Amino acid sequence: MKIHWTTDLKTTRMHRPHDRIALVLQGGGALGAYQAGAFEELSGSPYQPDWLVGVSIGAINAAIIAGNPPERRVQRLTEFWHTVSSGMPALADPTALIPWLRAMTENSEQRSVLNQISAWHAALIGIPGFYQPRLLPPSFQPAGTAAALSLYDTAPLRATLESLIDFDLINDGGIRLSLGSVNVRTGNSHYFDNRETRIGPEHVMASGALPPSFPPVMIEGEAWWDGGILSNTPLQQVLDKRDNQESLLVFQVDLFNAHGALPKNFDEVLKRQKDILYSSRTRYTSNMVAELTNTRRAISDLLLKLPEDLLDDPEVEDLKSFAKVEPIDLVHLIYREGPYELESMDYEFSRVSVLERWEAGRRDLRDTLMHPDWLKCAGKDSGATQYDLARHSRPVNSMAQ
Repeated sequence: MKIHWTTDLKTTRMHRPHDRIALVLQGGGALGAYQAGAFEELSGSPYQPDWLVGVSIGAINAAIIAGNPPERRVQRLTEFWHTVSSGMPALADPTALIPWLRAMTENSEQRSVLNQISAWHAALIGIPGFYQPRLLPPSFQPAGTAAALSLYDTAPLRATLESLIDFDLINDGGIRLSLGSVNVRTGNSHYFDNRETRIGPEHVMASGALPPSFPPVMIEGEAWWDGGILSNTPLQQVLDKRDNQESLLVFQVDLFNAHGALPKNFDEVLKRQKDILYSSRTRYTSNMVAELTNTRRAISDLLLKLPEDLLDDPEVEDLKSFAKVEPIDLVHLIYREGPYELESMDYEFSRVSVLERWEAGRRDLRDTLMHPDWLKCAGKDSGATQYDLARHSRPVNSMAQ
């Protein structure tokens, strides 16, 4: 069901309670369809982001959004996910499946088998428009070449990005774009930001160059890998680079859940390890920003109680500068996978799985929009507030038609 907004979006944007809205997208391969679905729902609301921050597949989604006018963003995301999910014709169109295969997709145990077959296909054959296996393994390739440093060739991804993204539009600066990567030589994190760097397809590919599958991407003499190997949650970039004099609403869309059940078999061990590794202590970061922002707010309140003869003290002036911060409101969505998802879920690109993840993103963002009180600026005296969809029960569909 679609929420029908009666307020003119341009007017709402001009009078929205927050100065800035950021969309933060975690890495997670094939799970990134969840982010695309969430954005489709967000695109029809008054809460249009003016800052996109992404790592890995989140960087690809973010670049497609930033590199297209508003009316074409969902279309381009759909084209990308349609392309990368077209590798297995038998699973490309769930509505056309023969009856026994359709029945398998509706049975969680049998569906897991189909998902694993799809993942094997992605590993052995590659993903259309994304990557393809090399003819020879790295040990048979000339030292120092991209082929010697990776299992797959990502040339198809560059062609896909160039066909779907207007990089001139990105670099016009209408919407801020930050893409997380890691310098291979120094091991330091870096964000390519269109306020500082002219973004091209190589910057998007650098953010998604996950070793050892994909080769590092060379940019101005430096080699870059996927930012997710250092920190898969790019929220910290927003916190470090935000203007403290502007109120901020953040939609954080994560693909790995830090919380989970005790594994019962080896595949679940691998899956649980991946969840913990790539969730990147996302709630810890969220809690820390809330604590820091609220501490600054408390210091600001305390300074107001100082006697006048101390107000001009240099140390007090420093504290005033540190404490002055506008509120931040963080809305956190996390993909909650179905019982059929396996350890291979981040490289399982079957159309049926992509569509299910896309719809899950739409559902969760729609549920968030049904709580407009979550999306109001909490106020200058509030500091930081967090709204975690995973910790709330399903809201009543009172606003849906």
